[in-house]
Amino acid sequence: MKKLLTIICLAVIATFAFHSESSAQSYKNAIGGRFGAANGVTFKTTLGGNKMVDIIANFRSNSNYNYFRVTGLYEIYNPISNAAGLNWYYGVGGTVGSVKYKPKDQSDLYLGVDGVLGLDYKFADAPINISLDWKPTIGLVPDTDFDASGVGLSLRFTF
Repeated sequence: MKKLLTIICLAVIATFAFHSESSAQSYKNAIGGRFGAANGVTFKTTLGGNKMVDIIANFRSNSNYNYFRVTGLYEIYNPISNAAGLNWYYGVGGTVGSVKYKPKDQSDLYLGVDGVLGLDYKFADAPINISLDWKPTIGLVPDTDFDASGVGLSLRFTF
């Protein structure tokens, strides 16, 4: 059911993207959903100029683990020439959360350092923002590892 809902949302976003004319328009705040390797809620706010903070609360589950994470990212935005409303961005941040190892019913603290690289588009005639990004993480606790699976698509309402 979750996959079907995600596919429907992507189809609606693509329809709006292909039928809208865009012009440069910024936004101060945005809230919505993030879909990908981990699904959750995202809130983005400006720090002024070309800098923003993105707070992401997400969850991930598989047969062995349950994760809940809150990530804070400091992002720097750069416009793409001749593509009004489209920016590319990069940034760094950190993650704190919990991880549960299901076979042993064992829980632990999760800490990580994150990077982010992505594209961000604000529709000119609608209070909608979409972004596609890659958010790799270096896990520090409970185990040191590298997680490159953090690709996500965010759909947000801007205000």
